[in-house]
Amino acid sequence: MDGRHMQIGEVADRTGLSLRTIRHYEEVGLALPTARSQGGFRLYTDGDVARLLVIKRMKPLDFTLEEMRDLLTVLDRLRSGDAARGELAERLALYRSLVEERCDKIRKRLSDAERFSAELSAELGEHRR
Repeated sequence: MDGRHMQIGEVADRTGLSLRTIRHYEEVGLALPTARSQGGFRLYTDGDVARLLVIKRMKPLDFTLEEMRDLLTVLDRLRSGDAARGELAERLALYRSLVEERCDKIRKRLSDAERFSAELSAELGEHRR
């Protein structure tokens, strides 16, 4: 981290999240800006951007806000050297398994969608002759 602060527009550009989404994550307590300018503008660090990117990755996997909050807490505590490292690692392993299950479901849905697209292409080919 280079220690510089970014305003919310730059964070939105770097994460691909909308300003509204970033503000929502702040409102629900998932990703708070590190600081505020004298004018009241939200100021973010590279660490804040990294946190938002983790949240962004959880969203398509249908994590609830509580699951997001819990996983972020586990990650924060592990990175801080929390004494309960064993328990935290077990919780992280459970989340890892959950992510794999959800990825498998997404892969199946994608495979089904690709087969459907191929069927429609074949049908279209039949009617264009």
